Amino acid sequence: MAVRGNSIIKGLDIKEIITMLNKAYADEWLAYYQYFIEAKVIKGIMKDAAIAELTQHATDELRHANMIADRILQLGGTPLLHPQEWFTHTNCGYEEPKDFDVVSILEDSIKGEQCAISVYSELTDMTRDKDIVTYDIVSEILADEVEHEEDLQALHDDISEFVVSLKNKL
Repeated sequence: MAVRGNSIIKGLDIKEIITMLNKAYADEWLAYYQYFIEAKVIKGIMKDAAIAELTQHATDELRHANMIADRILQLGGTPLLHPQEWFTHTNCGYEEPKDFDVVSILEDSIKGEQCAISVYSELTDMTRDKDIVTYDIVSEILADEVEHEEDLQALHDDISEFVVSLKNKL
């Protein structure tokens, strides 16, 4: 634990920060797996574009988990050690894919990103002007999650518009 580093935290309980970060850590691992498995099972029109997007997002979620784990350790905490803990500590949960079509997968992924945006928005509000290091980390992750939502929504809209256009021409 970085004693001097932790001394710059003002007006926050470090244990509370660690708890919140561990919940976000659980979310990141579950999001990583969700994107990973969705990229494997997805079917339908423009699935290659969706696979590329899901694979990139999985990579980003794993990077986020690493960033959060490092910060938890800096604060003197321990990242969740067992995957079963991810399900009991998650903010956003995990929805196994039930319908493998591209549009359904993208809709599930968009909901996951919207939850992540809410979580990281709350964390930025909590740490702003009180814990600059955690604030910087969660702000970076929040920016990624906003970009992910936009990427997924744009792809969803492109596919939906293409299908409507195709139906109108038939």
